[in-house]
Amino acid sequence: MREVDLDVFAAELANGAFVIDVREPDEYRAGHVPGARPAPLSTLGAVVDDLPSDRPVHVMCASGNRSGRAAEHLQAIGVDAVSVAGGTAARARAGRPVARGAAAEAA
Repeated sequence: MREVDLDVFAAELANGAFVIDVREPDEYRAGHVPGARPAPLSTLGAVVDDLPSDRPVHVMCASGNRSGRAAEHLQAIGVDAVSVAGGTAARARAGRPVARGAAAEAA
């Protein structure tokens, strides 16, 4: 599984990275990366056709465990997916922005 650290992710996010958050809706609403699209792990298969094929898909969760599993699954079916190490919790601890509430759009 490919994984990027928070600094690499921050640079890629600033350049318009495509991000999905595989946590459950209540977790997502409590705090997520600005611009991340909700795609709960339990329903990930339903959004695969909506993922871009021309750039990497950055996968977030709370700590990096679920995102790692999701990235492996996506890679196995041909999606260029990368897990973000440490997840949203590490991002918040590092003082990086975290949005709250529902997303403007789904994956």
